[in-house]
Amino acid sequence: MSGGLYDRAVDPVARPLGLNPSKIVAVHLNYRSRAEERGRMPSAPSYFFKPPSSLSGDGDPIVRPPGCELLCYEGEIALVLGKGGRRIPVDEAESCIGWVAAANDVVVYDLRWADAGSNVRAKGQDGFTPIGPRLVPADVLDLGDLTLRTRVNGEIVQEGNTGELIFPFATLIADLSRLMTLEPGDVILTGTPANSRPLAVGDVVEVEVEGVGTLRNSVVEDDVPLDPIGAMPKVSPEVRAAALGVSAPRAHVVPAETLEALRGIATATLTTQLQRRGIRNPFMAGLRPTRPDLRLVGIAHTLRYVPVREDVVAADKAELNAQKAAVESLSPGEVLVIDARNEPGAGTIGDILALRALRRGAAGIVTDGGLRDSPAVAKLDLPTYFRAPHASVLGLLHFPLESNVAVSCGGVLVLPGDVIVGDAEGVMVIPAQLAEEVARDAAEQELAEEFAYERVGKGESVRGLFPLGEERRAEFEEWRKKRRR
Repeated sequence: MSGGLYDRAVDPVARPLGLNPSKIVAVHLNYRSRAEERGRMPSAPSYFFKPPSSLSGDGDPIVRPPGCELLCYEGEIALVLGKGGRRIPVDEAESCIGWVAAANDVVVYDLRWADAGSNVRAKGQDGFTPIGPRLVPADVLDLGDLTLRTRVNGEIVQEGNTGELIFPFATLIADLSRLMTLEPGDVILTGTPANSRPLAVGDVVEVEVEGVGTLRNSVVEDDVPLDPIGAMPKVSPEVRAAALGVSAPRAHVVPAETLEALRGIATATLTTQLQRRGIRNPFMAGLRPTRPDLRLVGIAHTLRYVPVREDVVAADKAELNAQKAAVESLSPGEVLVIDARNEPGAGTIGDILALRALRRGAAGIVTDGGLRDSPAVAKLDLPTYFRAPHASVLGLLHFPLESNVAVSCGGVLVLPGDVIVGDAEGVMVIPAQLAEEVARDAAEQELAEEFAYERVGKGESVRGLFPLGEERRAEFEEWRKKRRR
């Protein structure tokens, strides 16, 4: 059969860089940032296979199957073995690496549901393992200090260094060879850093390995319908959460209609509803809005600052520190929540990064530290909550350590994926799993309070009105009916 955008003969000579591996082995989790994002730290490597027919080269299209929407990039460092063997000792394993290249372990989550952890359809499609643009001999590289970056349309979206690997290259090779024979030419994909996210048709993805080269591919839509003889694309809240890098605390995806309903409910009402459910302290004390006229509703994307320690700062060689990386990884509708230890003595974010967050579609910013360039930030259509203005840069007191972890902000625990709501009074957190019922019951509470306010305004006592008693229930229901007309 032919006619598809990626139809081609599976000819080893036509494969990129002349590669003809007997197998492609990929690691599930191997960067600490990715493991933290996913909410689990593996104690041993786990793997899956990709077929050699999935290989493609620099400049080849990444073809999204029809009916799919969650096609994601995963920038990786690829190892090509120069020699193989069985039961290779760890201290000899690195010498088996012949070459290094940039790779993209492309995944389409819409088809992942049917194959569990095997990833056969999700990652095994033709063209789903771009590799290139060249192979660099491993012996001219410092394998313990390779920096990997992924860019989408020119913007850095992933960054990692091999010094952050949970399992070094030698460990992977020795581990795999305990139970299978590795052969020259075999490819090992060594894991991806945090912040794999969905791509759109037309996006250009670049995976750069410093000293090795930059792999570049564009996303196109397949022009041949998917024949419905097997699993078809399917997206559930859980699948969408996985594609968006949701960790265990973020497994509950809040529906868009719930977020919209929360936009019209006061934080005072919401705190009451949470207190009825045993959440006694959801309101972040002492934070003020730059724009009391703007409502804030969004999903928490957390960032944690720790006190400055000069040796740690000096050791951070990343092109983007954790603060900038967090801003560059914001998705539309997310709120950047900064844990600055309630320390207002230095700025935690300023106008340029706030503007960048706005351009990425962020719903707002919340910090329990100082806000730099506060007059300029106040001019942005971006709800921002902060403890105090402060002109000093964050490096005076703060070091941005990690993102998408549990944090404390304004004395309140915030988990990635929680709902953040702010109004002129202040800002608060709603646990994601409670958001739907809280929004429903809070809307009912506000309606009852509107009825009480109207009656008290006419001179009535609050007795039986606030809270609404059964003796006034029938009157309230009649008022409600008239209000709807």
